[in-house]
Amino acid sequence: MRDLFWLSDEAWAVLEPHLPKNQPGKPRVDDRRVISGILHILKTGGRWRDVPPEYGPTKTIYNRYTRWARRGVWQRIFAKVAAAGAVPHELCLDSTHVKAHRSASGGKLGEFSQAVGVSRGGRTTKIHCLADARGRIVALALALALALALTPGNIADITMALPLLESMRPTERLIADKAYDADRLRKWLIDRQIEPVIPGRAARDVVYPLNRRAYRRRNVIERMFGRLKNWKRIATRYDRLAIKYLAAIALIATVTQWLG
Repeated sequence: MRDLFWLSDEAWAVLEPHLPKNQPGKPRVDDRRVISGILHILKTGGRWRDVPPEYGPTKTIYNRYTRWARRGVWQRIFAKVAAAGAVPHELCLDSTHVKAHRSASGGKLGEFSQAVGVSRGGRTTKIHCLADARGRIVALALALALALALTPGNIADITMALPLLESMRPTERLIADKAYDADRLRKWLIDRQIEPVIPGRAARDVVYPLNRRAYRRRNVIERMFGRLKNWKRIATRYDRLAIKYLAAIALIATVTQWLG
């Protein structure tokens, strides 16, 4: 028997109440089977045409993933599930590069607008996010905002720091590496009584104190990125549209970080 992915009873009990209700058109086929099929493809990195028949028609699986991605449904599901968690006292901020497959080219308005850039590593996308002390991407309940963003791979990490932080609930401490060592960010954090745990760059004239004990916990977000990249359609980007790739990350984060 093939190694297929199926949502557990416990995971489905949490996920199902957040699915869209009272949608126009024909009644949807088995949501649990279809979403399990989508997750199987995201896990294995296979082509949508190769969805195992146990999950139902290939067209149904692909259309559900694509339509809900375009409408932001996967992101809203993630935000609702994640925002139910407690307000984190400590956040980690970081980014990671992902190689863009040749099939990710040709997106509308050009590659750069679809978060694909060219750097020394080739064509890449960069995932930026905020994670809590348990290595879970966080969200804000009222605005249904995700602490998650995509940029072309050649964009500096610091670029997305404030846009992500401004949408989040207050925290007591922010942990980040020296790529985020900027006076503007430090001032923004201190003005809001948030402790910046960010090492200074070697060329810096002013040396800031560093909470080294707290900084050792930065590997939480690095391990989180490693687990995300165990899913082959995250480790390599195949989607032309950034909204579809972002939807895949949101769905996987929901299932692996908040339903597990």
